[in-house]
Amino acid sequence: MKRILIGLVALIVLAAGGWFGLDLYARHRATAEVEATFDRIRSSGGKASYGKLGFDLPTRTLTIEDIAITPGDKPQAQIKIAGIKGTGVRLIDDTTFSADSIDVAGFEVALDQVGAAKLKASYKIPQLTLRDYAGPVRVGDPPTSGSLIDLYRYVLEQYASITASSVTAPTLTMTFDASGSAAGNGETAYSGLAIQNLKRGKVEAMKANRAVFTIDVPQPGKPDKLTGDLSNMIVNDFDATAIAAALDPQKTGDDNYHRVYRQISAGPYVLKSTQGMRMEIEGINFEDIAVRPSKFRSADILALMPADRSIVPTAAQSREMMEKVAGFYEGLRIGRIEIGKTSMGTPQGTARINAVRYREGEFAVEGVDTPSPQGQFKMERFALKSFSAANLMRWAAGLGAQGKVPSPDQMLGLFRVLEGAEIKGVVAPYKSARQFVTIDTLSLNWGQLVGSIPSKANLVVKMVAPTDPASPAQRPLIMAGVDKLAINLDLGAAWTESSGAFALAPATIDLGNLAKAQARFALANVPRGVFTTDPVQAMSDAGRIEAGAIELSLRDSGAVDLVVAQFSRIQNVSRDAARSAIVEMIQAQGEKLAASNPDAKAAAGALADFVATSGQTLSLKLTPHGKVPVVQFMDVMNREPIVALGQFKIEASTGL
Repeated sequence: MKRILIGLVALIVLAAGGWFGLDLYARHRATAEVEATFDRIRSSGGKASYGKLGFDLPTRTLTIEDIAITPGDKPQAQIKIAGIKGTGVRLIDDTTFSADSIDVAGFEVALDQVGAAKLKASYKIPQLTLRDYAGPVRVGDPPTSGSLIDLYRYVLEQYASITASSVTAPTLTMTFDASGSAAGNGETAYSGLAIQNLKRGKVEAMKANRAVFTIDVPQPGKPDKLTGDLSNMIVNDFDATAIAAALDPQKTGDDNYHRVYRQISAGPYVLKSTQGMRMEIEGINFEDIAVRPSKFRSADILALMPADRSIVPTAAQSREMMEKVAGFYEGLRIGRIEIGKTSMGTPQGTARINAVRYREGEFAVEGVDTPSPQGQFKMERFALKSFSAANLMRWAAGLGAQGKVPSPDQMLGLFRVLEGAEIKGVVAPYKSARQFVTIDTLSLNWGQLVGSIPSKANLVVKMVAPTDPASPAQRPLIMAGVDKLAINLDLGAAWTESSGAFALAPATIDLGNLAKAQARFALANVPRGVFTTDPVQAMSDAGRIEAGAIELSLRDSGAVDLVVAQFSRIQNVSRDAARSAIVEMIQAQGEKLAASNPDAKAAAGALADFVATSGQTLSLKLTPHGKVPVVQFMDVMNREPIVALGQFKIEASTGL
């Protein structure tokens, strides 16, 4: 029995010794790893210190207090942490450890004089909690270049080396001071920050309940102060590795798109200024944001920024900047943007927009309702089709080349920026609040560019405009009691290179309360060379163009009565007498033409019938007898119209 008791005591002593030995070893290992990390910072020229360090073996809890780090040999960043507490800390291997939870208290980062703008910024997080954490035992060496891009890439690379089931921070406050630039200085305070499922730089979801910011804006005269309040910020599927790749100078050959965000949404958003501006946005949504490292070169843009903002860049420097920005836009792809209901205060009142949308190259503004000095302006929709921000920047850069007046070819380069525009549902005051212009549809589309010139286009206009008493050309309409003009225009034109055919079909204009006209014509043997801004080349190649068939129709809806009424007033005769006089003049002219062109007499007869009875349709068809060069035809038409028309067979008819 005594031996058994002695054996048990010995076992307890050995166990206790082993336990305390293991505890001491664990403490030593934890201390060694922490010290090694701090030594690496010191060896690279930085400063690093910490206070009390403890390790509790039963709970595997590591605590470090009073951490202060100034990395690099150019101190522009200072990091302070009041304390770190890791619970359930374990070494996975020699380079990686895990923890059930990590609590960080009093985390502060200060950036001093970063970049050309000499930016000063600070980040403060009073409390940060990470759950189910795994990451490297030692972080990589921080950059010593002093570049903001390098610093940002370093942070992203560290971010991409860890995993956590959740990261939460009740508050985060960011302040910045860029007083030397137009950005001014300000503060942003976030609340309710949370990250779910962080894994090697990829995040399933991030959110912030609210962000409140203030910005002091330096400007000539009265300074301004902006305040904003943004709620319900949500980010789904964020990939930091895509941004890191775009910032990596070794990835300049990567021409693939890498998705950074699947979705970003926020709102409502309120922005106010001390000068009286107030804007409210119901919500903002972005989807499928991706970058292409070969084009998305932020460092190239920052390198072009002058250190002294007071120096005005030269024309060449401005063009280089715009070219770089254009390439930057080519490296950014956004699948969809939607900005919800927006209101903004103006001197005349409150302007409202239902939505701003961008998708697959189409940019649209919908539901505009805004005051103007003449009255309320409303628009159902405005859209730009196949819009390219990169092409717009390059076009604008080309306009200012060498400080010269832009050439016609440069001006026509706008056709490369987009492929069409559309306006719908406009009600706008015309000179006063009592008269309005209404536009049902105004649409212009183009394509098949030859150089800078479209060889295919379509124009549709449906609108009603009030007649203007101040316009001499419109006085007959007003005297006849026409106070509005209803315009319905449909014009389509296209060139086919393989056949050399050019067709205008249909070309329709409907002046609702006057007449409707429709035209179709074709040209043959149209060479590619006529699509040029060089007038000499265009005229040379235009000599090969041949006229095709021409069809015209005119439906009377009041125009004939208007002409008769005007003639009646001028001649001071009755309307019946005026109509008869006009018919006789047309018939007399037809008799004069009969000797030289019988077809012209028939056309004049049809025109006389058209005038004699209101509400008819006049139809004309001109078919060339053979090859009719267009340039020669136009020349003869100016000198001897009857001879020119003699080259065509003319068919004319009228009908109700």
